[in-house]
This record gives sequence, C-alpha cells and structure tokens, in this order.
Amino acid sequence: MKELAGRTAVITGAASGFGLELARIAAQRGMNVVMADVQAGALEAAVAEVGALGAAVLGFRLDVARAAEVEALGAATRGRFGVPHLVVNNAGVGAGGLIWEHSAKDWEWVLGVNLMGVAHGVRVFTPMMLEAAAADAAYEGHIVNTASMAGLLNMPNMGVYNVSKHAVVALSETLYQDLRLVTSQVGASVLCPYFVPTGIGQSQRNRPADEGEGGAATPSQAMAQAMLARAVGNGKVSAAQVAQMVFDAVAEGRFYIFSHPRALAPVQSRLEDILLQRNPSDPYAAKPELREELRAGLRRPTDEC
Repeated sequence: MKELAGRTAVITGAASGFGLELARIAAQRGMNVVMADVQAGALEAAVAEVGALGAAVLGFRLDVARAAEVEALGAATRGRFGVPHLVVNNAGVGAGGLIWEHSAKDWEWVLGVNLMGVAHGVRVFTPMMLEAAAADAAYEGHIVNTASMAGLLNMPNMGVYNVSKHAVVALSETLYQDLRLVTSQVGASVLCPYFVPTGIGQSQRNRPADEGEGGAATPSQAMAQAMLARAVGNGKVSAAQVAQMVFDAVAEGRFYIFSHPRALAPVQSRLEDILLQRNPSDPYAAKPELREELRAGLRRPTDEC
C-alpha cells in the first residue's frame, strides 16, 4: 500500500511510544488519524499535537482488552471517516518475573492487552476492510500487529510477556495466510521491535484497579522491571525510526518488521534447537554477564551448594 493521502489510519496505544510516532507520520502523509489509548490525559495532548500537523483526528479512549470498547472504536471510526485503510494494533504492556510467580491477575492483564487487544482489533476491523475491498477494486488495506523479539525468543524471567508476544506472532502469521486465501487487497505485517526507548517499562501505571497485582513484587519481578527499564533506556534505535520502518514495510508489502536485524542470531539458534531436537540454547551466550546478574539476584545461598 503506497498511496496514503486522504486515507485513514487507526492506531492503538497512540498516546506515546511507537503509536504516537506512527500517528505523526500518518498525519504528515495526509492521512486521517484515529488515535486510541487508555491514557486519557496523554491521549488528549497527543490528539492536539497530531491535529496541529493538519490532520483530521479522532481521539478515542479505550482499554483494548475489552471487546465492547474495541467494537465501539470500530463504529466510531466508520462513522467519522468510513472504513480505515491502515490499522495498527499497537497497544501493549510489559511484565516479567519467574513464570510460576505470575498471579492469575498478571496473566489476565498482560494477555488481555497484548494478545486480546490485537485479536479484538483483527476481529473488528478485518471484516469491514474485506467488505470495502469487495465493493471497490481500488481499495487497499493493511493491518500491522505489534509483537516483539520476545515473540521469537524465550528469554528467562519474562514468561508472561514472552507468551503474549509469541501468540501475537502466531496470530499475525495466520492472519497473513488467511487474507491471502480471500483477497489481494488487504495485507498484514508483524512488528517485532527489540529494546527501543518507549514507555513500556512503566506499564504498571496503566494497570486497571480491578486487575491489580495483589501484593508486593517478588524479587524476580523487581529484577525483570529493573533490567527492562535499563535495556529500554539504553536503546539506540528510536521509536520514530521504528515507526518509519513500519510505513516502509507497509509500502513494500513486507510482513516481518525488525527494528534490530542483527538481533536475529538468537532466533536462528532457537530454530536450530528445534530442528536438531536439542535442548534450548543459552539466550545469554553473547552476554553472560546478564545471566550471572540474574542468577546472583535470584539464587539463594544454599542453591550454590
């Protein structure tokens, strides 16, 4: 999809990070922009900024984990601008810790936003895009789902996040294949960023009260939070650069979008593990100091005996 001017983009998680940068580019390209986010104040400011770029903007406050709210977003989009041409299911949250220490509420929250938020977006917008394609041979549409390199790897101490992002990759690959069965006018991509400075390290600030942690963070969860914040904060590729990569991929009809192609070596090792039926490789082989940091923080003195 190369023609963007006058067309409509829907972006979730649009008040900050990748979402806001995507909205800025969409506005600069002459698109109508639907900006959806759970953060009411940040969304209001982001909508004002993007509107000042000359775009027609619809701001919509929602929790993507809630089916009815995404359905309402679809109705509002159609009512204001008609069927969208670009849909970016981008909203996401970060969480870590030893996998058996995640509470039921942790699983509900992370899978609700990271996985079901994408599933609801696909469920709501794909049918209307296919309807538009059937009615107009000139219609072009594209859906982008934000996953993560964690959707291709399984780093320790990040269990619930890994699971959610692997599911998004699987959902997106299936969406791509399913669309190819029925149309050539609607495409799909999956974004798998590595460590990029965004607000994902502070995801807890947006956690609904009814999905609270139910207690203090465990040592493993505290370590995951600290290491994620450090890695994200030290990222050299910006959210703006990643947003441009997304638009480039959409223009080229390219499915996989990687912010750090050099980080694919561990993915190759994982695939080789599977093909050779060997035990999972050490994900910290290239950075053993991180593995030792985790071990030192999580093992009790008696574990070393």
